[in-house]
Amino acid sequence: MHETLLQKLDETELDARIRKAYEALQPCRVCPRKCGAKRLDGERGFCGMGRELEISSYGPHFGEESVLVGASGSGTIFLTGCSLRCVFCQNYDISQLARGYEVSAEHLAGVMIELQTRGCHNINFVTPTHFTPQILEALKIARAQGLRVPLVYNCGGYESVETLKLLDGVIDIYMPDAKYADSEVAERFSGAPDYPEVIKAALKEMHRQVGDLVVENGVAVKGLLIRHLVLPNGLAGTEEIMSFIASELSRDSYVNIMAQYRPMFKAGGFPDINRRPTTQEFLDAVSAARKAGLRVRQE
Repeated sequence: MHETLLQKLDETELDARIRKAYEALQPCRVCPRKCGAKRLDGERGFCGMGRELEISSYGPHFGEESVLVGASGSGTIFLTGCSLRCVFCQNYDISQLARGYEVSAEHLAGVMIELQTRGCHNINFVTPTHFTPQILEALKIARAQGLRVPLVYNCGGYESVETLKLLDGVIDIYMPDAKYADSEVAERFSGAPDYPEVIKAALKEMHRQVGDLVVENGVAVKGLLIRHLVLPNGLAGTEEIMSFIASELSRDSYVNIMAQYRPMFKAGGFPDINRRPTTQEFLDAVSAARKAGLRVRQE
């Protein structure tokens, strides 16, 4: 079996990462917002979360990319809260309405071991950013209990490089969204005008850590997998994002061009995104990726 990065990491170094991560909660600067909430005292940050780890659900998931799902599914853990405010979020009940329940680090470690025992090919943390310290603590416990499958960091792309560096040598597979190329669009739909600059720095750091996606026996074991959701009216800025990936990261980057957008949550209040993308809009996005020199995946 492929040896994961966590299995190789020195325990003293892991302990140091955990300490540094918890220090970043007081005042909170775990995500790029650096909201300053005193989360160790229970104060809730912009993400809506305080000191305690909260999850919504977990289990083998078969709706992810085929290289994550394999034959037995991706061991997906949905974490509560989010540092973005996407008006079209499909998981808004978890990310913005905070549907979930508190769990201890020990409990989360047990969930990971359960998913591994059930045959899942990886542990897939969905929207993990704001709980990085708690996840690192749980990973130490899970490693001692025999956790040995790759770890997937499934995020919105709005990541602090400082926080990502704490995950260097821990996370095997980064799976960020690359949502927007324009700051006004990012502000309007996700409340994050700095998103375009943040995602570029984050992608560079992720790629530095794990490189291009490596697949063994049909299942991903390490690397960067980028998702790009096609929005109506070209609002995602596909051409610019694909050009950046090809020129600043690698033409061998695994990029999934996604056609799954549909108006959800508050999208009905925004006429220019209150519909699904047309077939032509999707084909234009695929064409932009190919023009940039990327191999296109569509799942």
